[in-house]
Amino acid sequence: MTILFTAKLSTKHQENLTQRFPDQSFIFCENMDEAESHLSDVKVLVSYGEDITDDIINQTTKLKWIMVLSAGMDQMPFETINQRNILVTNSRGIHKIPMSEYAISMLLQVYRNSKQMIENEANNHWDRTVKIQEITGKTMLVVGTGAIGQEVARLAKAFQMKTIGISKSGRAIEHFDENYTNDKLENVLPQVDFVVSVLPSTQETTYFYTYKHFELLPSHAVFLNMGRGNAVKSEDLLKAVQQGEISHAVLDVFEEEPLSKDSVFWQEENITVTPHLSGKSRYYVTRALEIFDKNLHTFINGNTDFINKIDVTRGY
Repeated sequence: MTILFTAKLSTKHQENLTQRFPDQSFIFCENMDEAESHLSDVKVLVSYGEDITDDIINQTTKLKWIMVLSAGMDQMPFETINQRNILVTNSRGIHKIPMSEYAISMLLQVYRNSKQMIENEANNHWDRTVKIQEITGKTMLVVGTGAIGQEVARLAKAFQMKTIGISKSGRAIEHFDENYTNDKLENVLPQVDFVVSVLPSTQETTYFYTYKHFELLPSHAVFLNMGRGNAVKSEDLLKAVQQGEISHAVLDVFEEEPLSKDSVFWQEENITVTPHLSGKSRYYVTRALEIFDKNLHTFINGNTDFINKIDVTRGY
C-alpha cells in the first residue's frame, strides 16, 4: 500500500513510521508539486489539507483515505471527496494545550496591562500607577466546546472562574458550569467578562457574531478569537472596540490573512494582534502523527473505529 506525505516531516519522524510499518510503502515529499507525480498509485494521502484540490483528487484513482495533519478543513474539496467515498480524518484535539495556554496568557496580558509595562520598561520608565486587574473569579463564555474549548474551561477553573459553554448541541460537558445552544447566545452575553471563540469555519459559523452581540456584552468585556477570522466581520469588531462596546479584543485570526501592514487593527490600542499562532507547538507534528499511527493500524486491519473521522457532507 502506497502512503504519500505532502507534509514535510523530519528524518526522525520518517524513520519512525517506516520502522513501525515495514510492510507499507511510504513516499515522503515536502509539498504537492513534488508529490504530484506519485498520485496515481496513492491509497493514503497525508497532508495539511490546503494543497488538496478537485484536480488532485481526480488524479488519485486509488485513493481511499486522506489524513489531514491539522484541524482546519476550510479549503478541502468535500463534494468531490464525497462522490469518491474517500475517508477523511484530521488532527482535531492536538491544539488544545497550546491554544488553551494562549487564551489564558492573553487574558492575563490584558488584565495585567502587559503592553504598558513592556513599553515602560523599554523607555526606562518606573510607573507604579499602571492599572492591574485580576482574572480570578470572572465569568468566561467559551463558544465552541470541543477539545480546545474544554481545555480552556479546565484552565479557567484554576482561576475560580464561572464557565459557560455555547455549542450547537448545548449538551453538558465537563469543566463547564452551564451549557447552552447557539440560539441562546444573546441571553448569556450580558453576564460574561470574557468571550473565547474557538469556532471552526463552516457555513453555520460564518459571521456568527454580529454587532448586536457586542452591544449586549458588558463594556468591560474582553473578546478573544482564536478559532476562525470569518466568525465576525472586521468592521463590526473594530466598531465595537472603538465605540466602547467592549474593552479589548484579542485576535489571532482574521477575515484575510496575513493581516495587511496598513490594517487599523495594528494601531488600535485596545486590540491585541497575533499572527495565527495560538496552536503552534514543538509537539504539533508528534501529536498529529500519534493520531495517524492509530488510524493507520485501524485502516490496515480493516476496522472502522477511526479517530476524528470527518463527516464530509458537513465539513467537520
